[in-house]
This record gives sequence, C-alpha cells and structure tokens, in this order.
Amino acid sequence: MTQMTFARAINSGLRKSLENDPKVILMGEDIGTLGGVFRVTDGLQKDFGTHRVVDTPLAESAIMGTAVGLAYRGYRPVVEIQFDGFIYPAFDQIVSQVAKLHYRTQGAVKMPITIRVPFGGGIGSPEHHSESPEAYFTHTSGLRVVSVSNPQDAHTVIQQAILSDDPVLYFEPKRRYHDKGEVDEGIDPRTALPMDSARVVTEGTDVTLVAYGPLVKTARDAAIAAADEGVSIEVIDLRSLAPVDYASVEASVRKTGRLVVTHEAGQSGGLGAEVAASITERCFYHLETAPVRITGFDIPYPYSKLEMHHLPGLDRILDGVDRALGRPNSLSGLEG
Repeated sequence: MTQMTFARAINSGLRKSLENDPKVILMGEDIGTLGGVFRVTDGLQKDFGTHRVVDTPLAESAIMGTAVGLAYRGYRPVVEIQFDGFIYPAFDQIVSQVAKLHYRTQGAVKMPITIRVPFGGGIGSPEHHSESPEAYFTHTSGLRVVSVSNPQDAHTVIQQAILSDDPVLYFEPKRRYHDKGEVDEGIDPRTALPMDSARVVTEGTDVTLVAYGPLVKTARDAAIAAADEGVSIEVIDLRSLAPVDYASVEASVRKTGRLVVTHEAGQSGGLGAEVAASITERCFYHLETAPVRITGFDIPYPYSKLEMHHLPGLDRILDGVDRALGRPNSLSGLEG
C-alpha cells in the first residue's frame, strides 16, 4: 500500500495502462510538457514520448474526432477535457458518434475511448470551470459514465475504463485532487470491484445516503456527525452513474426505509431525480417517507465567493437526513 494523492493515483493508473498496452494513447490540451493543468499527467510524456502522450490544439471537437478515428484503427485513446465546462464543443462528437457507432454497426465497430473530465466546484475557479455536466451523458444511451471519489478507485477505475470496449466518461472531482489515501497499485483491474458497481462506504440502519464523486467525503462526514445524535446513516458511493447499480441501493433502502440523494449538479433533471424515482418504483412499500434530494441550486454556477453556499455541504445534507426522518429544523424550507 502506498499513500498518494488522488491526482497521483490517476497518474499511476494511466502509467500502468500505457505500460501494458502500446495501443493506449493520451490526448489533451497541455497534458504533455506541462503535465496538465492539475499535473495529473505529469512525467508521462517524458517517459512514453510525444507519440503516446499528445499535446493537442485547443479544439475539443477536433480532439474527440481524432479519438474516434484512432478507435476505428484499434487504438485506445484517453482524452482529457481540461475543464468540465470545455466539453460542450465536443458534445456532438460524443453523443452523435462515440455513443452510437458500436450499436449502429451491430458490434462491428468498437469505441474504446476514455474521456477524462475534471468536474465540480470547490476550487474557486472562474466561469465555465466548475460545471457538473454528468446528467447530459447519463441520458445518452451507449455511454458508460463513472465518477470516482477516492485514490484507490481513481487508480483502479481509470484502468478499467481504458480496458473497456465501451466509451467511458470518467468524471474526476477536481476539489479532491489533493486528498490523500492508501492505494494498492498491485490490484488487477480485471478482478477488482467492477466499475459499474456501487460500494457501501459506511453501514447504517436509519437512512440511506447516496452520493458520488466530490460529495462522498461530505456524506461520510455527515454520517459521523449524525452518529453523535444517535442516527445511523448508510453511505453508498454510487461510482457508476450509467448504468446505475440499483440493486445495491435497493438492498440498502429495503433495510433503512429512507433515501437521501446528494450531488453538486442542479436538482431539475439531475441524476438524483432518476435515482429517487427508480428506487420509489422498486421499494415503494419499504419506504417510510418520500426520497429527499440535496443538490446544487438551479442557477448558473455562481462566483467563487458564493460557491460554498451553492454546493451541498454538511449542514444541508444533515438537514435532508432530518427531513427523511421527519425531524423539522431551520433549513427545511430550502429547495435542493
């Protein structure tokens, strides 16, 4: 086991993939000489060369179109979108080509493309640098969408995504890049927990709290705080956003009878709505109360000085738990 940051864990996973398969190619803006804006790819171009770690022009659509061509020729391109809000120029390529080619060719054409997306807020960035666009892609059939929350998963799941013959959007919570954790670099990604499986992070009996990406740590903190008041929260790290591991969430809700879902993205049309609706259909007679969503507000992402009011924090999540338990408090009138 090695102690490493979230960012370094991704770097290590990319390095292993480059070592294990000469068809793996990294592409992105400033990922080579600079090592990426967040230094996630630091040192990889030096060790593997400019033909394997490619600094691209500032043109997301062109980058993604090139990745499609490489996938056609049997390569496994790994594309970095420098910031979440920069993905939209490549949106047409992703949803119109990448997501559909495998299906429309009846499997003759595979699209083993991994799209790395630093996402979410919490780092004081300017406009278009703190988006949460995951719901656009979970709505698109043909794409796998994952979001990791800890260094071990960051290391293992990036390798699993690259090994997949399906296109994978790999959402990295940028405010967790400097978080440290134990990483076993010897875990075989082929035998590790599959990337489309959820994980129970904290066991509990009173409320199921579902989170992913940047808010898993906050959800764990909420479980610790609630335990001081005698409330037992079961925290589930969703990990895969498409497909969703509903079996794991359902098993938890059948035990607790209550569901709270939290994410940074806005509430309307967000993934939390889909999880809440699906679990209500599956667990209607086991639910003691309606599911509760704790999300970002339905507004354009605010200025950095205001972002911590926008992002779900410990207090708002605990308020959601109180609502699920039927315990009124001062925040109960807030939307999201």
